[in-house]
Amino acid sequence: MNFDDDPTHSLIRDTATEIAEEYGPAYWREKEENGEFGEEFWDELAEADFHGLMIPEEYGGAGMGMQEMGIAMETLCAQGCGMAGTWYLVLTAGMAAVGITKHGTEEQKEKYLPDIAAGKRNFSIGITEPKAGTNTLNVATRAEKDGDEYILNGDKAWITFSDRAENMILVTRTTPRDEVEKPTDGISLFILDMDSPDIEVSPIDKHGINYSKSCEVFIEGHRVPEENLLGEEDNGWWALVDTLNPERIGFSAAATGIGKLAAETAIDYTNEREVFGAPIGTHQAVSFPITEAYAKMETAALMRQKAAWLYDQGEECGYETNVAKAVAVEAGIEAVKQSMQAFGGWGYAKEYDVERWWREVNLTRLAPVSQQMAYNHIGQQIGFPKSY
Repeated sequence: MNFDDDPTHSLIRDTATEIAEEYGPAYWREKEENGEFGEEFWDELAEADFHGLMIPEEYGGAGMGMQEMGIAMETLCAQGCGMAGTWYLVLTAGMAAVGITKHGTEEQKEKYLPDIAAGKRNFSIGITEPKAGTNTLNVATRAEKDGDEYILNGDKAWITFSDRAENMILVTRTTPRDEVEKPTDGISLFILDMDSPDIEVSPIDKHGINYSKSCEVFIEGHRVPEENLLGEEDNGWWALVDTLNPERIGFSAAATGIGKLAAETAIDYTNEREVFGAPIGTHQAVSFPITEAYAKMETAALMRQKAAWLYDQGEECGYETNVAKAVAVEAGIEAVKQSMQAFGGWGYAKEYDVERWWREVNLTRLAPVSQQMAYNHIGQQIGFPKSY
């Protein structure tokens, strides 16, 4: 890896900083309280070409990679957007764009990628199910072949953007698990149009990040043509993996970005707030916990960069993405926790925003993969027996 300041990376940071200054904490406080989608922010990301960062130039994108997307996400989060800096990019511009670019047919690429790059098409990703949870290999959603069509049936949960997305990449089983040799066999991905009466969407009342909806999705007898299959039938697991690593890298950027935003907000406060005749930041009981968490976030960001670099080179990076996600989350959560502590009682007040960032950063413990599952993967890679 080269640590020279790349001009393109500097431009992305500068652009993301400008956007975050325009759509800062007050904007997201209002959107959160009103449960409103940040339409203006979404459009601004399109103007900056951020939706197309990972889309090839021939389809209207910038032709860049996960390194650049990670920089954009972390900077947006850290400079004022909080979780929205990753949330509004990771599903469509990240996972859907990657999946279609790497595994889509030419017709699928021409149909979807230019609209994604322009911010005109929003995707949701239908992975999680009520009973399968973290174990994606146990998905029960079925796709059964009927002539030149597939009939889809199943339920999904926690599917973000499904209330407003034009399309969904749906994870199904085309062959039941008990009929395949390996559990990774028999999985297929489909691109759905969401404006069908066969698809019902029900938003979930949730703890935070209410500037977008996460929903239950019920699919009953929905027919799709063969050309909506993304990748190969029964071999969709590996196409899905190609989208999961960018998601974990993106959530690593979110955790360190939110943590840095909270820390730097608290640092400003501790320089101004005086107790016992001195700024409270002079007391090491206040400054050291935030400083320690900040140092860990900086280290986690380096591992995220390594994971992103490996991903962009087409190298195996599952270990690195899980390490990056695990350590970024622990450091980010600690940074927000200690920042809230530095504010004292005011850390509990909405007007100072840190309580909202606390609600946001804690999601990264649970998604896109729980900390426990990340540590399971890491543990297996360093020599422990498989535990799942």
